[in-house]
Amino acid sequence: MQKFLFKKMTENDWKHRLGIVYSTNKEFDYKKDNDNSDIETLLPEKQHLIVSIDRSHRAGKQVTLIKGFIGKDDDLEILGKQLKVKCGVGGSVKDGEIILQGDFRERVVSLLTAMGYKAKRGN
Repeated sequence: MQKFLFKKMTENDWKHRLGIVYSTNKEFDYKKDNDNSDIETLLPEKQHLIVSIDRSHRAGKQVTLIKGFIGKDDDLEILGKQLKVKCGVGGSVKDGEIILQGDFRERVVSLLTAMGYKAKRGN
């Protein structure tokens, strides 16, 4: 009985159900959509990436955002890792965006164009 209860709780993690109306049906099982599981990654020359800077909700610190990547999350992680290594900074990949610590707009645009991506500076 304990294993079933724990399994049921992990299957219905509340963070994945935000925005879903409450159900009183005991047989209801929420199935989440895997948005990027069936999307194929576009070739670099077909990607249109926007490189911008953001300071909001970051205590005045600047971060470089790369938006517009269309493809699988694994490929986005690889691209983010390459950019972090070439810029020599920290960062992360969240919600389909690459976040680099600091203002590296010019360098990132030149790196992406050298890799074959269509990138432009946002702001």
